[in-house]
Amino acid sequence: MRPEDAAAIRNLPLFRNAREETFGALVGAGFLQRFPPGVVLIKEREPADFLHVVVEGLVEMFASSAGRETSLDIVRPVGVFILAAVLNDDVNLQSARTLQRSQVLMIPGERVREALGADAVFTRAVVTELARGYRRTIKGLKNQKLRTGAERLGNWLLQEAAARGTNGRIELAFEKRVLSSLLGMTPENLSRALATIKMHGVSVRGAEIAIENHRALLAFAQPDPLIDAPE
Repeated sequence: MRPEDAAAIRNLPLFRNAREETFGALVGAGFLQRFPPGVVLIKEREPADFLHVVVEGLVEMFASSAGRETSLDIVRPVGVFILAAVLNDDVNLQSARTLQRSQVLMIPGERVREALGADAVFTRAVVTELARGYRRTIKGLKNQKLRTGAERLGNWLLQEAAARGTNGRIELAFEKRVLSSLLGMTPENLSRALATIKMHGVSVRGAEIAIENHRALLAFAQPDPLIDAPE
């Protein structure tokens, strides 16, 4: 593993204050692999054998039932997924697939559970990470239940622009069908939402979306820190 990759993983809140021997044991037991786009890394209902750390690329978390499928989250570098399932030594509640060429570190679940009992600082970090995950879930539910599709899209654009520091210009890193599913819409509803926000300071040219009137979009989307503030 490149030193810069190890440093980025070490800087994750989950690992930042763990003892050096704890971090070394976890990373040393892991497998760092590269995957092309479209590879399913884990499947729901299967055992959670590894904690996954996204080092490069993008990973889509998704789930399916009765012939329907929905996107649940996009994991960016450097981020982890299926921590709860690993800790419980249980099955995955969601699946994951790469959206781009990605590099993923897979840490055996058994090693994570061993570290949980051996390093009190790591244990506190795990509890904190689970609490953050719970709060993100509640914010996601509020976003879905309290807003229209166009309002969800407007707030997603505001968050993306702030996170990327792109002066309001956002190049979608994945297909619009993924975005529509992530926001709880059909592709047809996403098209209508895009048409709506065009009237509130946004322009759309293919995969590029630009916030041209930030104040107008803020007035329409009405961001709320109890929904939109990062955890």
